[in-house]
Parts: sequence; C-alpha cells; structure tokens
Amino acid sequence: MNKEQERNREKDPQTGRPPEGSGTREKGAGALPVDAALPELKRSLAANRPAILIAQPGAGKTTRVPPALLNEPWLNGRKIVMLEPRRLAAVSAADYIAESLGEKAGGTVGYRIALDSKSGPNTAVEVVTEGILTRMLQSDPSLEDVGLVIFDEFHERNLQGDLGLALALQSRAVLREDLRILIMSATIDPEPVSRVLGGADIVRSEGRVYPVETVHLAGSRDAALERRAAQAVRRAWEETEGGILVFLPGVREIARAREELVRGGGLQEADILPLHGGLSREEQRRAVRASSAGKRKIVLSTTLAESSITVEGVTAVVDSGLIRTQTFSPRTGMSRLVTLTESLESADQRRGRAGRTAPGVCYRLWSREEEAGMPAARVPEVLQSDLAPLALELAAWGVRHPGELDWIDMPPDAGYAEAQALLRRLHALDEGGVITAEGRAMSVLGVHPRLARMIRRAIGLGLGALACDLAALLQEQASSPAPSVGAVTDAVSLLPRLEALRAASRAGASGGLRTPEDRAAERAARLRRIAGAADGPYGDAGRAGLLLAYAFPDRVGRRRGGGRFLLSGGRGAYVPERELLSREEYLVAADIDDQGAEGRIWLAAPLEPGDLELFAAEEGAEEIRVEWDAEREAVSALRIRRIGAVVLKSGQASSPDEEEVAAALLAGIRGSEGRLLPWSREARELQHRMMFMHLADPEFPASDDAALLEGLEEWLLPYVSGIRSASQLKKLDMAQLLERRLTWEQRRTLDAEAPVRLSVPSGSRIAVDYGDPERPFMAVKLQEMFGQTQTPRIGRGRIPVTVQLLSPARRPVQITSDLANFWKETYFEVKKDLKGRYPKHYWPDDPNGAEATRHVRPRK
Repeated sequence: MNKEQERNREKDPQTGRPPEGSGTREKGAGALPVDAALPELKRSLAANRPAILIAQPGAGKTTRVPPALLNEPWLNGRKIVMLEPRRLAAVSAADYIAESLGEKAGGTVGYRIALDSKSGPNTAVEVVTEGILTRMLQSDPSLEDVGLVIFDEFHERNLQGDLGLALALQSRAVLREDLRILIMSATIDPEPVSRVLGGADIVRSEGRVYPVETVHLAGSRDAALERRAAQAVRRAWEETEGGILVFLPGVREIARAREELVRGGGLQEADILPLHGGLSREEQRRAVRASSAGKRKIVLSTTLAESSITVEGVTAVVDSGLIRTQTFSPRTGMSRLVTLTESLESADQRRGRAGRTAPGVCYRLWSREEEAGMPAARVPEVLQSDLAPLALELAAWGVRHPGELDWIDMPPDAGYAEAQALLRRLHALDEGGVITAEGRAMSVLGVHPRLARMIRRAIGLGLGALACDLAALLQEQASSPAPSVGAVTDAVSLLPRLEALRAASRAGASGGLRTPEDRAAERAARLRRIAGAADGPYGDAGRAGLLLAYAFPDRVGRRRGGGRFLLSGGRGAYVPERELLSREEYLVAADIDDQGAEGRIWLAAPLEPGDLELFAAEEGAEEIRVEWDAEREAVSALRIRRIGAVVLKSGQASSPDEEEVAAALLAGIRGSEGRLLPWSREARELQHRMMFMHLADPEFPASDDAALLEGLEEWLLPYVSGIRSASQLKKLDMAQLLERRLTWEQRRTLDAEAPVRLSVPSGSRIAVDYGDPERPFMAVKLQEMFGQTQTPRIGRGRIPVTVQLLSPARRPVQITSDLANFWKETYFEVKKDLKGRYPKHYWPDDPNGAEATRHVRPRK
C-alpha cells in the first residue's frame, strides 16, 4: 500500500476528510495561542453567526483554524474557502496545512492563485487569492459547494477583499442563509466590521508566542535609507543570533540596501536575500525557508512578509517605517506609486514577525516622538485605488451603484463615477451603467478592464497573442533591458520588453521561473488559453501601439516638441528627450504619473500612422467645430478629426450649421463685452431713454449693456442670419433693433414719458440728455425759462429733470432740480452778475411773471 492509499484510508469514508480530532495540531508542534479560542469560535459558527477572530501575529490562526473546522457538522460536505491577500501566502498556507495533515497540497488542502492551482475532487480546504473568490461568486452566486468563507489578514483591506466580502454578504442574505463568514486579523478594529456583518461574534486570542523587544533608532533623515537600514542590520547582527528580516518600501531600496550590506563587508556568513512580488516562486520560497546550515539569513522584503507567511529563523526585524502604494487620482484618471509612512497597525504586524519562532528584537528606524504622529491604520484600497475593476465586477453582478451592497467603507462617488466613465469608453457599460455583452466577455478574463478590452479587440484583428504578451508585461511590470550607453536610450519603450518576454517564452520553463520576463511569459500563455487567442504567430510587435490604444484610449499622445505630448484625455505629458520615443509623432502611454501639470511617461509604445487611422476610425470622432475667432473677429468653421483632445486633422468646413454659426457669433459679441455691436449715436440715445424708463417703471424692459448681452438670443438672433464677422454686423441698425424690443404701447409710453425734447416757455424744444438714466438733464438759456415756476418732470411724473441754466453766451450759470427755489433764493444773485456782463439783455425783477425769450429782449 502506497502513502496516498494510507492517507485515504485514514479519511472518513463518507466525507473524504480526516476523522474527528485529526488536523487540530501541526505535526511536531505544541499548542499555539489560537487553540484556546477555537471552542468559542466553533460555537459561533455552529450558531450560524458571522465571526471575527482577532489573533496576534504568531498565534497560528492561518494554519490552525481551517483544519480545526473540517469536521464541523454544519459544513455538510461543503468545503472551506480561505482568502489570502498574496499569492505566496496562499501557497505557503496550503502547503503548511496540508503538511500538518500528513499530505501534500492538492488533496484535502489545495490552493488556487493567478498562475497556479492545486486542488482536486477531495479538496476540503481551498486557499485562494482574493480575486479568485470574486470569480467564484460571479460564476456561482450561491457558492453551493462552499460552507465557510474565511477572510484572512483582513486588516490589509485590499480592494478585492472588500469586494469579495460585499458580494458574499449579499449572497448570504439573498441566496445562502447557511453560508458562514469568518474574518481573521491581528490588528483590525472589529467594531466597523461587525456592523457591516449585521452583528458578529468577536473572538479574541490574546498574546504572542514569544516576546519582542522594541528598539527605536532615530537617525538623521538626511542619510540615505539604505545606509540607515544597513547600520541597523549590522547592529542586529551583533546583538541577536537568528535571521534578520528588513522591511523596505520597494524593489529599488532592496537592491540598494543589499549593495550597501555587501560593500560594507563583515557578513560573509550571511545569506542576503530579496523578497518581493517580482521574484519567481522559487526565489520567494528560498527567502522564506530556513537558511543552509551554518549561515544566518538577512531577508530584505517589501510588505510581502508583513503577514500570513513566516520567514523561518527570524528573530530580529528592521523596520524602515515606509510603504509604497498605488494611489488613484479621479482628477487625472491616473494612478501613481507613492512612498508613505506606514501605519501603527502595520508597524505592529512587522514587529510581530520577530517573535514567531523565538524571542526577538524589532529595530525601528524612527523615534518615539515620530511614532506619536504616525497614522493609526492604513487607508483601505477602496478609498484610494482605481475603481474600474470593482465597477465592472459590480456591473456583472447586476449592481449599478455600490450603495446597493454593504461595505465597511463605501467606494467614493468621484472615483466610482470616473471608473464608470472609463468603462463606457471601453464599451463595457452602456450609458445607463448596465453591463454590455462586451463588458461581460471582458469580466471573465480576470485582468484589468483596460487590458481585457485590448485583448478582446486584438483577437478580432488577429493580434490576440501580441495583446496577451502586452497584458502580461503590464501586469508583471517586467523590468526593461539596461539602456545602452550614450545620450539616447529606449528605456521607456515597451518593444524591448516584448523581445525579452518572447526570448523567455522560446527558452521555456526548463530553468524555472527566475525573472519577471519568465513569469510574464507564463502569464501570457495562460491569458491566451483563457481568451482563446492563438499561441502564434505573435504578430508584428510594431502594432503594440494600436493595441495599447484600445486599452488606454485616454492616453493617445501627439508630440508638441521637446519631448512633450498632449494626451487624448486632455492632460499634458512628457518623455525625457534622451529617449527615442520623445521623437515619435504619436505614442500611447501605458504607465504615467500624475505629478504636476504634465505627468512623466514611464512606459509607452509608438503608434504607427496606419494604425492611428484604424483606431481613429473606430474610436475617434469627426466634428465640425464652429467657434468665434477673436483674432479675425469672425466665426470659424473647421472640420476636425480627433481622438479626445488630440486633433489629427482639421480644415475649413464648407457648410456649417447656421444655428451653430449664429451661436458662435453671439458668443463672440459677449466675449467682446458688446464692443462688436454697431452702436450709433441715435441707438445709444434710444438705449438711454429705455434704461431711464426701466428705472421709472420696472415693468419696462431692462436695456443696459449687461441685460442686452444676456438677451442676445431674444432681440439680436433673429436678424443675424448669414452674418459671420464683425464687419458684417455693421449692416445692422441698432436703433431699429432696440425699438423692435418694444410693443406699440411701450413705444407710445416711451415717447410720452421719456421724450426726446421738452417745450420751454420761450417756445423752444430743448433736447433731454439721458446719458445718466438716473438723472436726465437739459441745458437751456435762463431767459427761455422765465415764467416756468416748477421743474419739468417726466417718467410718469416721478423724475424731475435736472436743468442746466445757461448765460446768453451759453455758459452754465446754475444747475438745479428745483426751479421754484432757484427763482426765490438764487436768481437775484445770478441776475446781478449777468446784468453786469450782459446789460442789453432782459433781466426782469419778477422771473415768474416775466415773458420768456430766445432773443436779447422779448419782442412785442
């Protein structure tokens, strides 16, 4: 009997699982803190209540809980699905649990991740990465073969984890009341999670396995990070005896720190190993496993080692206090990598890595004072990430707005609206936000909607294999070949990366997955299988720009000179002038930051003229743009072909829409603040009289410049047919146009209450000046007003006319709005002066009873 038969003989013949009592202890391991919490946890799940398990790092929750629940009767033959946020963590957990049962992964315990799967018909515990659960729910919303979903390391709050929980909760509420949900974490605040679960039992496992001492090393912030990290490593090397785990923000810092450690010498007995997501599976496992005999291990890691996995033999942690994460800007529609201060929650997780297998020490590269200002918890991805993948998944689920589901943190409206707008542009959603047939086909590919759209369209063009290569490169972020020595490089171009991937694909996997290109080649092959794309030929790599345009229709760029490009989304961007791509007329940017007014393009491909025409025919637009040309003072009508903000071609349009021409003309008049209107003296005088009447009677139409500009469509639009320029506007009679604004009755009122001229006692008709509508006035010789005892009034008798009284030589001698008072109080003083200067003229002692005259003296 072989080992597999022996293992099968030990399983329950009905359930195919290990008998009751097996699998609750790891082989050769003693009790772990979480064991004490298992009875309470089992009671909660047996009562069909959601549960939250808070267990400190090293408590054993990941490896002890799933096998301990295998024989719970409520599972009823269904399996346990446990979500891990990272691929390495999923594989490591499955291997570890399987080993504790005396098996290998693929039997009772299996796993499913993006590029690999080891599960079988007897798998009772399946460890998956978070996106896999979403795919499971989309294909079977009721999860008929699943009895329990465990969300492990939920404090990381990944986008797919939040989405998976929201979908699972709705599945439980609508389809599967018996679906159990368990949240596990070391540091998460359980109260908000409990609320979204509708009230959950909170089970705690207190204490770490081994104590960890914390040492703060507050060095100068001016010193390079890799130097400060190396100094801390050397101190840990002297003060501790086990392995050292160093947390750094990214791959670049890991490489520099390794160089610093090697250059400094003195660590000949150490294995200095990197650990990050860009490594092959074998390289990751090498970093995690115990070091070779007689050697101490120094592992330089990103957040990958923060939780879920145990780096064996580690008793010291060096924490830089920094993380690198993607943040999404709804303003620009772009994501960028930023380096941030980690949260206290993450620092606690990292500290716990030093006490997994023995007492340890954590060296923190910051002071206690700095620690007081660190954020308490990390920002959930749903609040700062590109939401396009989430929006597509929700649309496939049948949800138009995330508010229809329960979330711990609701996806922000601005980011979600931006995501939906992108999906409409990718033809994944219709205008109502409902998923299209194309969108549903895109959703099953398991890649970002941009890449899914590229692959779908490429298959129709016979370029499916090329699209899968591009998608794999963009997902894996494969490194570019080293730039050639000299002033000109091609580091930004995707084409050298394509060649490296194809070389890796031709070489096959015989040497193991050692480079990002190797892993990208395997991912590309998997994408071809899922998408139904032919394995070969690859197609012309020169058409990469066309395919990228389908993925990034908002990032088609046209050169503006000096390495600067205008993108179809409306933003500016640049490529350093030393790059060959800076000379291309058109390119498509696949990776770009959103810093400042113009983002830097990090990854792109040229777009050939023929492919540009093809893409523009499908995704571009042709329009006749009618607008006012302020320089020419005329309407311009251009026929424009464009892709978003990028204009491909423009020329004069022969027959623009007359309504659009008229609208552009009115816009030009408004832009000139009315300067282009053909005002005449007669028209201005009429305008002022109408303004006066509006002040006297608000029922009368307003006619000031602002009111006229606001109402151009009402009084001017009917008369501008065929007019396209300021010079042609001069044909119009403004006085007539203003008069046409008035009804017949209003014209009569205007003539009566705002007369052009007023009769005075001498018989003259004197012009009234309405230049100041609030104070109309007339200038008349004093002698012509004898006998006029009261000031003339207009505007339905409400407004006195200001009278400017003139000397015989028509020089002003007095201004008054009260003639009666003038005759009584002021006339006699004025008379003395005028009589002396004009002795021949008539200056009566009684102006009220005197005869008015236009001459030197009254004529009998």
